[in-house]
Amino acid sequence: MGVTDEERGASPVPAAPVGTALLLAAAPAGRGRFMDAASVLPALAAVPPGALTGTATATVVELADPLDPQTVLTRLRAAAASPGPLLVCLAGQLHLDRRQRLPHLALARTTTATLRYSALPWHWLAGELSVRPPGTTTVVADLAADPDAWERLAAAPDLLHLGPGPTLYGRVTAPPRRGGTTTPDYLRSWAELWRSGARLPYATLHAESAARTASLTPDQMLLGPAAAPASAPVVEQDPHPAILAAAMAGRHGEAASVAAAWEREALRHHGPRSVEAVHWTEVRADLARLAGEPARSCELWLVAAEARLGLGQRTDDPDVEGAVDRAHHQWEQVEEPERARALGPVLVALRRRVPGRQPGALAALTRRMT
Repeated sequence: MGVTDEERGASPVPAAPVGTALLLAAAPAGRGRFMDAASVLPALAAVPPGALTGTATATVVELADPLDPQTVLTRLRAAAASPGPLLVCLAGQLHLDRRQRLPHLALARTTTATLRYSALPWHWLAGELSVRPPGTTTVVADLAADPDAWERLAAAPDLLHLGPGPTLYGRVTAPPRRGGTTTPDYLRSWAELWRSGARLPYATLHAESAARTASLTPDQMLLGPAAAPASAPVVEQDPHPAILAAAMAGRHGEAASVAAAWEREALRHHGPRSVEAVHWTEVRADLARLAGEPARSCELWLVAAEARLGLGQRTDDPDVEGAVDRAHHQWEQVEEPERARALGPVLVALRRRVPGRQPGALAALTRRMT
């Protein structure tokens, strides 16, 4: 009979956290519907579960146009009870009840007359998520408001506050013209970024998705964590939204300079062999992509992949595979033959170690090299 770790006195290896993602898209049936909320679910369902929660594995629960708020509450409560990271994605319509003027998420059977009984009260969501440990819960919401809710939200920006624990990212759009219908483009942008293989922080996904949808839907309010006070040290602020905003505005030099400064800080505080330093290399790689510099982006992704392997991450680790996949994709965009030839052997060598999950990636790469 074998001897267990406990009998040897060794500490058991902690299990990797399993994430949970709850995808809820709902809107009233019939004439009360002014958002095609469920249209975003196929895009979200195509995202690898672990990419949603930032974990190696995850459980996904999908609710498409549920009928009853109690059913939603039961699923929400079960998801909130999970010990690992929790992501809640919401797409739908925001309404105020006439009696208490509280926000509700409309469901399939919701009408103006039955709102208090047939819609999901926003404070139910806040109540279930407030018991979770801080830093473990993220809510991403793409909402269209009815006229009353839109007016109230303008006067009370923290109407949708979820308390100190959960982090809320999202947008609320103004009601469409009579007879019009909106679509959850903001949440669809998150899905597209996830499916591209990008392992970006939630704040960066929020900033880029907000920038993408700003021209499509000018009348929108953004939901996000409160900005750090002006007196707070710079190291306590999240620089990603500002960096991405500069890049999206075409100020690529400014974005790259700020990212490089944060990379230097990471090197100074954590050293070159640290996850923090690798992260900023990856940020600079993505900024090079946004600036239309595929060769530079490829080069930086190669550096990031090698660094992660040097830190002991496995060749099938999602972050390692993602870095190599993005290096490969950027290499295919390089138009200068000399730069492509210079980067090709390094990419081939790395691709042999990290084949990735796309069948034939190495074969396709070697064919293009000949």
